[in-house]
Amino acid sequence: MPLEGPARIVSELTSRGYNAEREAVTRIASADDPAAVLERVIEELPADALVVRLEHVDPVLSELREPDRRAGGPNDTDARAAEPDRPSAANDPSISTGARNPNTRSPDGGSAVETKGVSEGAGRSSDPAERSLEIVGDMTGESTGTGEYGDFVSVFRDRLDRLGSKLRGRVNHRPATAIESMPGGSEAAMVGLVNDVRSTASGHWLIELEDATGTFPWLVMKDREYVDLVDELLRDEVLAMEGTLADDSGIGFVDSMYFPDVPRTYEPSTADRHVQAALISDVHVGSQEFMGDAWNRFADWLHTEQARHVEYLLIAGDMVEGVGVYPNQDEELDVIDIYEQYELFSEHLKRVPGDIEIVMIPGNHDAVRLAEPQPGFDEELREIMSVHDARIVSNPSTVTIEGVSVLMYHGVSLDEVIAELPEEKASYDDPHKAMYHLLKKRHVAPQFGGHTRLAPEERDYLVMEEVPDVFHTGHVHKLGFGKYHNVLAINSGCWQAQTDFQKSVNIDPDAGYAPIVDLDTLDVTVQKFS
Repeated sequence: MPLEGPARIVSELTSRGYNAEREAVTRIASADDPAAVLERVIEELPADALVVRLEHVDPVLSELREPDRRAGGPNDTDARAAEPDRPSAANDPSISTGARNPNTRSPDGGSAVETKGVSEGAGRSSDPAERSLEIVGDMTGESTGTGEYGDFVSVFRDRLDRLGSKLRGRVNHRPATAIESMPGGSEAAMVGLVNDVRSTASGHWLIELEDATGTFPWLVMKDREYVDLVDELLRDEVLAMEGTLADDSGIGFVDSMYFPDVPRTYEPSTADRHVQAALISDVHVGSQEFMGDAWNRFADWLHTEQARHVEYLLIAGDMVEGVGVYPNQDEELDVIDIYEQYELFSEHLKRVPGDIEIVMIPGNHDAVRLAEPQPGFDEELREIMSVHDARIVSNPSTVTIEGVSVLMYHGVSLDEVIAELPEEKASYDDPHKAMYHLLKKRHVAPQFGGHTRLAPEERDYLVMEEVPDVFHTGHVHKLGFGKYHNVLAINSGCWQAQTDFQKSVNIDPDAGYAPIVDLDTLDVTVQKFS
């Protein structure tokens, strides 16, 4: 049997809805005819078996060896004695398409196994070969920023170039220095980064735009119909202003204001078959308030006929509670070691059917750098979370499933959007409306120097260069979804009950919910497990 034999055996078992102990796979692979042994084992499995174990394989091997013993071949005892020493099944990690730390234990003290798909081995609703999953924008391993001045210049220049290209075709753009030399009364337009926004003594608004050549001030009169757009502005977002220069050309009077935005005519892509994705975030394993029972109900539901079309699970960060994230957090921890938190998360993830494709990004509670973009986890944590071959990518990243692009972003900048904008435009009660503003700005975290930590890179990985079909965030622990110019925006709530810290800042979480997206229609249903 070639070296990839065990992997092929695991793949074959998974395609039929089963997982297996590593020892059982090794024993099958070492047989003279692994394919025949595998078929016989599957035929003789008990109807309620979820995992192929050594106790299922050994009787089949003994039966197949019986003719050899009658013909004077090595008996079963001799064959076992000739095999190399191996760990017992009790100490060896069970596997499907991933591995786990052999010291990891399930919450009840037993060693959890990775589970198969829909009950009775029926599997998901389609052949896995029909699935398609691609990742775009994963910057894990691509970070080049050193924090020097040149890095900041590079990232903002890249932002202006890429988002500015979406605006320059809509206005007759001129650089700041060129506008300064134009005669008074001229029509002018500029594309730039918002450098400053302030009100004047007369109640008007002065907006300073900056490009690669310099800055230029634009005045928005308080009686203009679009003045309400001013309170939506964030520093460092890319904007276009169009208007008339004052007589001395020292300022421009704004007639029009443009955002990069999602075209109103945008038509999202959809899957060509009925297939669903579950979108969740903020599991927070390790917290005393982690809702383990709700998670178990969710995982059990994924095994039911009702969930047979759910073929993808997208987790938007904060898999664990972390350590030292906020003051006195240790008083609210059930598990105080960060690696043990991830091991426990992995145990919970094993309850999810093994035939579901899983994609995960980190969040601000996870053991990665706080500054965005956040690369995916290091190798040690990836190994711990390798259950079901979950794909672990950076925050943010875009995953395209069945032709539908889903922008996954944990959502720390939503705090800033909600704090800066009027309550009627952005609030924690309607987190998806705050997401609309990020779509309008075509950037997941435009404001630098605020609460959202941003890492300078040669390229701005936080720009929404392409319009996503679905925008998925978490972080704020509130459930909300809606459509902005046909883009589905979902904030998926959490799996953590209210903590003392959340009480102190008046956060009442929406916990134990799982939004389910029909990828063929982009319709949403919400399953409640709390």
